[in-house]
Amino acid sequence: MSSDAYDIVVVGGGTAGAFAAATAATDGLDVVIVERKSEADAGHIACGDAIKGKSTFPDVIDLDYLKDESFTNREIRRAVFENPADGEDIEIEFGEPGAVLDRKRYGEVLLEEAERVGSEIHYDTVVQDVTQADDGTVTGVVGTRKGEPVSYDAEVVIDAAGALSILQEKTDFDGSYFDTNVRYSQFCSAYREVIDVEEPVEWHDAIVFKPTKELGYLWYFPRTATEINAGLGFQMDQPEMQMVPELKRAVEDRPDLIEPTVQDKLGAALPTRRPYDSAVADGYIAVGDAAGHVNPTTGGGIPGAAKSAYWATKQAIGAIADGDVSEANLWEYNRKVMTGFGKHFAAIDLYNIWGTTSSVQEITEMVSSVPGQHLADALAGTGTASMPLSLKLRTLVDTFGHWGELMELAKVRSKASELSEHYARYPASPEGFPAWQSVRDGIMDELYEITGADPKY
Repeated sequence: MSSDAYDIVVVGGGTAGAFAAATAATDGLDVVIVERKSEADAGHIACGDAIKGKSTFPDVIDLDYLKDESFTNREIRRAVFENPADGEDIEIEFGEPGAVLDRKRYGEVLLEEAERVGSEIHYDTVVQDVTQADDGTVTGVVGTRKGEPVSYDAEVVIDAAGALSILQEKTDFDGSYFDTNVRYSQFCSAYREVIDVEEPVEWHDAIVFKPTKELGYLWYFPRTATEINAGLGFQMDQPEMQMVPELKRAVEDRPDLIEPTVQDKLGAALPTRRPYDSAVADGYIAVGDAAGHVNPTTGGGIPGAAKSAYWATKQAIGAIADGDVSEANLWEYNRKVMTGFGKHFAAIDLYNIWGTTSSVQEITEMVSSVPGQHLADALAGTGTASMPLSLKLRTLVDTFGHWGELMELAKVRSKASELSEHYARYPASPEGFPAWQSVRDGIMDELYEITGADPKY
């Protein structure tokens, strides 16, 4: 068996893996990405391809090159939520324009850039296990490269292997706070196709959503006016959806998608859960999808993956310089995630849980009766101009029959705000973690009591 030694081994060449490696290489460390796909297939990942609003990326690669090569539509200015109940859509304008990208080219550029700044990339490498010292510190990974056994030794292993990472199945986390409360019901199964249509769609400046059965949703994201990323997903705690025929019917039923031709198709599992309570252990850090760094409602995770990878790698670099890659010395990464986007994703998860207690029809009827921007601001916890009296009266009439659910939703919103504030107080060291977790679990117990939902964790 061949053996290679590096400062950092990154498992997985997606968004998180590429940004992690580029960050390490830029700081002069010896780093390798081990990627199971071939060089030709690397970067081909099932994704909605949409980035909402102005998203920032770590400045460790040529970001202008990334955008020029892969951001095919930079004029996404609104979200449209189609209502199958009465045909009246909810439209929400974005403060900053978003983008839809060519995910394959995006992935290719990330790997090109990671290699350009000094990372090694080993394609056709399937990781099968981790290596650990007697004290439990992760010291590397083993697997096969083009069918031949290979091992990698490292000061730190960065797990960017995606949802339901095999590394977490193989690592003994006893003695650490690494989050192992992970199961399939906290994930979404998704499938998407990239289709070409003959006529330009009118909503080329919008990302379009439509609810579907099994608490799922369809999406239509325009890469261009005639090239559409169309997909759907459902939560794995719901009855199985036959996604391929369901998407085919949905596309064929749309009069604005004329003569669709499928250019690409792919499926994936996405974490629709809160971020891992802790994503570090001795010598080990999880990033991106492998740590639940994904919006629990939409499955969007590109900016979170990039940021988490950067923060994780910076922490790893400091730990290696200290000669101390312990959980405690990597812990600050957890705090940055939780006090950054983590608190927002944890709060959004409460709406996901609340949604499991009602049917799609009930949710659609209720949501469609509330003015779109006020509903969006309510869920986001942001302020808006006061609703005029006439609009309040109309809303009261329109929501008749759903007042109980709306009162419940208001209570959920209050708990989401409380939870977000608690995540902002994430402890600075492992010593404070049990007390923090106990308070968080108490907030969740109150949420389950309000909604009657089955515990998700």
